Amino acid sequence: MGDATPPQAAAVFGDRLDLAERFTALLAEHGVERGLIGPRELDRLWTRHVLNSAVIGEQIAAGVAVVDVGSGAGLPGVPLAIARPDLSVTLVEPMARRVAWLDEVVETLGLSTVTVVRGRAEEPAVRAEVADADVVTARAVAPLAKLCTWCLPLVRPGGHVVALKGASAAEEVERDRAAVAKAGGGAPRVATCGSALDEPTTVVVIERIASAGPSRPRRTRKDQHRA
Repeated sequence: MGDATPPQAAAVFGDRLDLAERFTALLAEHGVERGLIGPRELDRLWTRHVLNSAVIGEQIAAGVAVVDVGSGAGLPGVPLAIARPDLSVTLVEPMARRVAWLDEVVETLGLSTVTVVRGRAEEPAVRAEVADADVVTARAVAPLAKLCTWCLPLVRPGGHVVALKGASAAEEVERDRAAVAKAGGGAPRVATCGSALDEPTTVVVIERIASAGPSRPRRTRKDQHRA
């Protein structure tokens, strides 16, 4: 079940294409029954979910720490981590059944650069655990104004929020520009990722320019996964 691997996938995932295929197969097999995706999504897992998530790596520098807020089925965090093994990716999800799924995926695929944290981005304990990320990602979590109040506090000054948005991204930016600034963000910019895909991804990128206090030293993948 699920759509066939599109030719663009090889360019996006390279020698880790097999991991992307295994993840997509897991979503196809268990996604609907576990409430991760709707039944109508089975025939477009690659185009609307897996590839669209992975290509946001175009907006993320090498070797940085990424926090994926409201990860749910693992989107965009898991495809991003598969395509970019140089990144340290933390998946933040409040629902126990989805956390169980994410833990299973990480173990099954052997994703050593991925960590799962249960909780909400706005909870003090979660903020303490994942604060000072270089990049925070989010997909279909909340309108931009609310999203920034949750995500910007997790980002180090100079880091970025990369929010996956739809065709109305520019309108949302204009509507919520003042709220973004109030939350400590710079001027939002709209970017397109995966221009070679049948369905490119639209993201809103926001730099954190305000600091709430002294920042801890910047984390890297090597720091997080040092034994």
